[in-house]
Amino acid sequence: MATGVLESPRVGAQERVVVIDDDEIMLLSCSEILTRAGFKVEAFANGEDGIGRIKEAPAALLFVDLKMPKIDGMEVIRRVRQIDPSMVIVVITGYATITTAVDALKAGAYDFLPKPFTCDEFALIVNRGFERWRLARESERLRREKEEVQRRFVTFVSHQLKTPVVAVKQYLDVMMYMSPDEMPDRAREWIKRSQIRLGEMLAIIRDWLDLSKLEHGQLANGDVPADLREVAQGVVQAHAVTAEKAGVAVGIESPGELPAVRGDAGSLGMLLANLVGNAIKYNRPGGKVALRLSARDDKVVVEVEDTGIGMSSASLDHLFEEFYRVKSAATENIPGTGLGLAICKKIASELNGRIAVASREGAGTTFTVELPVYRTSETSRPSGSAKEPE
Repeated sequence: MATGVLESPRVGAQERVVVIDDDEIMLLSCSEILTRAGFKVEAFANGEDGIGRIKEAPAALLFVDLKMPKIDGMEVIRRVRQIDPSMVIVVITGYATITTAVDALKAGAYDFLPKPFTCDEFALIVNRGFERWRLARESERLRREKEEVQRRFVTFVSHQLKTPVVAVKQYLDVMMYMSPDEMPDRAREWIKRSQIRLGEMLAIIRDWLDLSKLEHGQLANGDVPADLREVAQGVVQAHAVTAEKAGVAVGIESPGELPAVRGDAGSLGMLLANLVGNAIKYNRPGGKVALRLSARDDKVVVEVEDTGIGMSSASLDHLFEEFYRVKSAATENIPGTGLGLAICKKIASELNGRIAVASREGAGTTFTVELPVYRTSETSRPSGSAKEPE
């Protein structure tokens, strides 16, 4: 490689670069050029020593040769990716082929530089690699700032908005127990309406807070097992009074044994409570709600079927969107926040499950939720995508 002067990349000087190569001349050449440009360079003749140092102090950029004794460059890439996923890795090799380039990129390398290369080519790769590293750091900083703003806003909503609303509702609750002499009928009617509106506002705040927690992965825990039958029984019992007032019968069908599912009882209870609550709310007097549980392959399937008013196919396309509500003459007086089903979808997705819906106007609705069976050997995995209603 020709010697020359490398211009500092458009990032702060003194950033660390690690070079791993068993070719002593290549190691010295790269180190000298990078050092002249103002970078802190650490050079290693084998992968083990380089990886050991990266564990102690991850760098911004890594240059690694593919063919080395003990462990090769591919293994170095894989192990470094586990230590620091943000490090920009460039492969330098004298055995450059399309296959090795593709394999290196698949393993986690950012770029590929075949030997021999010129100083200009080396400078271009270094500048490009550092620019990528800088942008990744800036993106991460902005992401953290956004999360902090969201966290503060959630705290504000929780304490600064929810607390006074609850207090006002409690004052109105007390006033409703005043005698007719103390509280005229007209005033009592207006207080009752205010209570209803405050209740709706509290429901929106509660659902929004739950949704915000889900978006930050704070609400659903897929690393624990749950007995879905027990969760379903608790949900049905909690809705017993509401169902009785609405004249709707709610029953559970759960033949045979059910394996535990991935998920905590709290988030699963929230998911089922939203579905059962809607099935009651959008039903008819004398209607029914069937909550069916079954095991299929490596999943537990929950079906919530009602005999209610149903909905059009056009509504199904938007049903899981935040704040979406079905608008019709039959639903205009039914309260709701438009967040319940969005929460259901996010919980199912967090737990690597899916949710779907089938409905016809005037013929009822069926929600189907599939949740993965809990395996004792598994750990938390990236969330899957819940399937949109069909």
